[in-house]
Parts: sequence; structure tokens; C-alpha cells
Amino acid sequence: MDKEIFEFFNTDLQFIHGVGPVLASKFDDVLDGRRVLDFLLHAPYYVRPREILDSVTNAQVGDTITISVLVKSHKRGGMFRGRRHPTQIVCADKFAAPVTIQFFNVNYLDYWTEKLPIGQWRIVSGKLDYSNKTGAIINHPEFIETPENAYKIPKHQAIYSSGEGLTQKTFSNVRDQIFKIIHERIATLVISPRMLEFIDALEHVHYPETNDDLAPNGTYMAKLAYCELFAHQTAIAINRCARREQKNQRPIRQKKYDLIEKFYNVLPFQLTNAQQRTIDEIFADFQKPVPMMRLVQGDVGSGKTMVAMAVAVKMAEFGAQTVLLAPTDTLAQQHFAKLAPMCEKLGLVCDVLTGRDKGTIRNEKLISLRSGRTKLAIGTHALFSDDVEYKDLGLVIIDEQHRFGVAQRTAMRTKGNNPDMLALSATPIPRTLSMTVYGDMDISIINEKPAGRIPIKTSKIPMMRVNALIERIAPQIENGAKVFWVCPLVSESEISDMTAAQSRFEELNKRFSHVGLCHGQMDKKERDKVMNEFADPNSKMHVLVSTTVIEVGIDVPSATIMVIENAERFGLAALHQLRGRVGRGSKQSYCILLYGNNVTPDGLKRLDILCETEDGFVIAEQDLMIRGVGELLGTKQSGWIQYHFVNYREHRDLFKLAQMAAMNNNSEDEFWADELRQIFGCSVTAGA
Repeated sequence: MDKEIFEFFNTDLQFIHGVGPVLASKFDDVLDGRRVLDFLLHAPYYVRPREILDSVTNAQVGDTITISVLVKSHKRGGMFRGRRHPTQIVCADKFAAPVTIQFFNVNYLDYWTEKLPIGQWRIVSGKLDYSNKTGAIINHPEFIETPENAYKIPKHQAIYSSGEGLTQKTFSNVRDQIFKIIHERIATLVISPRMLEFIDALEHVHYPETNDDLAPNGTYMAKLAYCELFAHQTAIAINRCARREQKNQRPIRQKKYDLIEKFYNVLPFQLTNAQQRTIDEIFADFQKPVPMMRLVQGDVGSGKTMVAMAVAVKMAEFGAQTVLLAPTDTLAQQHFAKLAPMCEKLGLVCDVLTGRDKGTIRNEKLISLRSGRTKLAIGTHALFSDDVEYKDLGLVIIDEQHRFGVAQRTAMRTKGNNPDMLALSATPIPRTLSMTVYGDMDISIINEKPAGRIPIKTSKIPMMRVNALIERIAPQIENGAKVFWVCPLVSESEISDMTAAQSRFEELNKRFSHVGLCHGQMDKKERDKVMNEFADPNSKMHVLVSTTVIEVGIDVPSATIMVIENAERFGLAALHQLRGRVGRGSKQSYCILLYGNNVTPDGLKRLDILCETEDGFVIAEQDLMIRGVGELLGTKQSGWIQYHFVNYREHRDLFKLAQMAAMNNNSEDEFWADELRQIFGCSVTAGA
């Protein structure tokens, strides 16, 4: 029914009247593609009013004005006495107030004489400037029309995000041509009512009258956002159903050994209710005929590693192997140091494999994996190198999963016969966002911390008191306390007042002995060596100056103090992750947030939130509300959908509505959902 409209949507922009291949190529860097549909999904972001004023005296400098002027004289520009002068068209408005139209880098008058002839009235529109010498000025007006053609100047101009070689007039002209063709097609074709509503919403967004029309909660923006969410949620629902309905993807494993009870007995502590609930959910997945795809979200220090250990032991009960994939060598080694002793007590072989392993040592580890002797392999991306083979890989656990791309996860899956996949994330994500990013996964949340953990005391102080802070923590350092000192830059910068890690290291090294320095520009081996020395409880290094490379990947139970300089420059999620590096032992820990002189109200608000709560999910939700998803996630965050109309913060209620509709859609909805998925490019691939 809507086939012809889709054909037009997929038309290359070069075939639109007035565009052509050269101009169409300029849209490559602005749109997601060069189709008509790509243009339609590129909504304007601002409305510039261009109502005609009677006099320049009614406007202020910086305003975009449209005004009727009488042309008085022309002044040729060019080079005079070594200085470049603009071409000037001297005019006056209806009340004789002077208005000068200026053009820079123009050495001829013929064109402007024709456009602005002396003695004639013209309507000009542009940004108002002012000079004590000439009075009101409009530089390079965007519109110049005769009074009878004043209608050609839009009263409400939609402003688009643009690129090199593309003007707002270009966008307006292309838009006008597109909607002209759409209306011609609608008049002769049978179009479904829902498609007509969708096109109507697009038209209202591309021809807005006020900025309220472009606000996320405006009638038509919200309608388009819901359509986009519905398209994505139906794709997710189809993928989930297809994955679950594919029978015999792998056999349901049978128990061969008695290990899980032994594991519970060797634990030096009791699991929290949240940990046990998560373990039970995973064990239930093992009894299904389709591979598990589950995400475990847990705050910093919530005990995700012990959950991973429990499910690895369960997999060993089946006689199968587990790999634990870590993002860094340091984190892999720390996991190994923590889990290997437990495996030894259970009679399980645990090994660690990273890029550092070479020669005979590496070959011995590969033989153990190939034979099935190694039941738990911990490591980095080296675990899915071409020469690594497993006898029966049953479970892949990915720690800090957002640090691994889809290709890496796929490569790991091919090492076994459709192994179960378990992702761990210590980055709490608001519910609405997790529905989008992890919509095709089952989610378990560990929302408790192990018993005995003492809450971290967090406070904020101005940078001017940094010397007093150093003196205050000096006695604790001399008594053996370990301190993380985090700075946002590596070296001094002329364009920033943020303290450099190098400079802070040099200052603290004068006050304390054995101060370490760690940052991303160091050689990886050197950086890991410093981190490992600081983590060693017998080491004399009690202060580690670092950049955010320690945000994830270092576990130092003896560290009790975290100092973060220029904390206002960090997002809440990053601050929360950094704070989580302390408070892992039995002693009281502290986090001190140092803020600079130029801190904003929003910056202070973020620090106050961190001082008030340790709940990572509350912090993530607040971060989303304050900063929005762009800064919260980063534009290149792996896995996050870049929506056209959806605003994660403002459309939170629509996420749930779209998800419910996608799960309960009827036959009529299915047809519309299919069309929306074509429009928004939502792929449907079983097992995605």
C-alpha cells in the first residue's frame, strides 16, 4: 500500500530538482545517507523568527531582523591604504533611521547595484550589528527581496545542523522540493492512514513555527520519537523471540560432578540475597535449550566477581569450560589472584592468558585449554586469538562488557558450540537506557553490597585548600594508609587550569616518599608495573598519582583515600567509578572532591549528589537528568543507539509504552512496525 512512498523515500538526493550529484555529495558529512529519507530524518534544531519590523530602533544588536529599507547610495569596497574595506549599501528604514548593508571581500558593485538599486525599496533580512560611525549594520543579509516578493522570506525559518558548502537556503530549497513531491504522490496514491500521520508529523517538524514545535515533548516530535522507539523495540522483540524459538541450539547440559555445594562451603562469607537471586536466574538459563544472553548490572563493590565464580563452578559441574574476559592485563591478573585459590580448593584448574604470555609458557597453557584440563581461563583479548582452542567452551563471561565490541564478542562465541554469554557491568545505567542498549538480553541487577562494607565518606572542598588537605592526610599516609590522587590531565596545558598529573606527582614527591605516577601515555608494561606495586600490600608506595586510567581495573583493598582534582570536570558516573576504587576493605574510607574556581552551579550540583548517595543507579539517573545522554554516554560509546528524534531524558515514559506495544502488537501493528523498521533502519537478525 505504501510501496510508492517507500520508493521515493529511497531516492538519492541528487535526483531532487535543484540538487544534482555535486551538491548531494556535500550532504554526506551531515546526514546518515544521501536518500530523501535521510534528509527527512534530519530534523531542524531551531526556529529563527523573521517577522518584518518597521524600524531598526525596535531591535537589539544580535537580533535577526527583517526590515524594509530605501537604498540611498553605494560605496565600493576593496584595499585602501593597506586595509580592506567592505562594500557598503547605505539605506534608511521607513522612519529614516540609517541602515548600512555590508559585504566583505567583495570588490565589485554590479551585482549589488542590481539587487539593491538606488532609490528603490527592498526587504532585507539578517543579523543586526551596530557601529558608532554608521549606526545599524546588517552584514551579508541572508535574504534580499522586492516588496512584492516579501513572501519569499520565511516568517519562521527552520535552522538545520549544516556542513561545509551547505547553507540554510539550500536546506530550505531541498525540503520544499521533497514535500512538494510527497504531496503530489499523496494526491494520486492510496496511502495508509498511519503513514499519512507519520508524514504529517514530519512536515510539522520540518516547517516549525516556534521552538516549542521542536521541543522533545512537542506534539509532533513526541509522535516521531514514539514511532522510532516502537520500531527499535519491535526489532528487539523479534530478535528475542527468534533466538528463544530456535530449538536444539545446544544440548541442555547434565551434571557430572558435585562442586557447587563445595563452592558455597569454601566461601569465607555469605552471599547477599541479590547475589544469590542472580545466580539462581543464571542457573535457570542453563536449563534452557537456547544459549543464555544475560547482563548482570551491579554497583561498584556489589560482588559481581563472586557471581561469575559461582556460575563458572556450575559450568565445571557439567564438565565444560568457562572464560572470563577482562579489558586489561591488570584486571585479568587481579581476577586470577582472587579466583585461582578458590579453584584450587575445589580441585579445578584455573589459568590466566594475556598478550604477555610467550613461548613455552604460552604453549603449555594452550595445550591445557585444548585438552579441557583448564576449566576456568581468565584473560584479555588473547583468549580469542586464532591459535587458542577449547575442548568444550560452555560459558563466556565478559567483564566491563561495554569495553568490548560486537566483533570481539562474536569471535569469542565461535570458540565453542553456541556457548552461554554472561556480561558484567559496573556502570549503572538508568532503566530506560538499559531497555535500549541491552533490550535483547535478560538483565539481573545486584542492588546490595556485601555485609561489613563501611560507607565511604565523601566531601567536596575548593582547590585553594589543597595544601591544607595534604597536611591533613599526611599522618594517615605515614601510618600506612594508601591514597589515590586523580588528576584530569597528564601534563600542564596553556589552555586549561586543570592540575596536571605530572605536576602533582612532582609536588607530592617532595612531601612523601615512594609516590607513584600512572597515566595513559605511559608504556603499558610500565603502567601495569606501577599499578601492581601500589596494589601490593607490602609495598612502600602509599600514594599513586594518576589520570582516569585507574577508573576500572585496579583492586587495592588497603586503599582508603581517594582525592579527585577538578572533580567538577568529570561526569557523575566517572566520579562514582573512581570513588569505587576505595572502600573495599574493613577500614573507613574517604573520597575528597576538589573543585576549581570556575565551577558552575551544575558542577556543584553533581558533587552534592555524590556526597549524598553511594547508590550508582540513583547517581546514573541524576546524571541523565542533569546532563542528558550525550555527555553521559559519549558520542562514540559502543552499542548505544543514535536516535533521530528520541531524547533519552525527556522521552523516558515513551520507552516503556513502546516496549509494551512491541510485545503485545496485533496484526495491524505488525504491518506498521515493519514499515517503521524500514524507515528507521532497525535490522532483525536472530540471535543478535
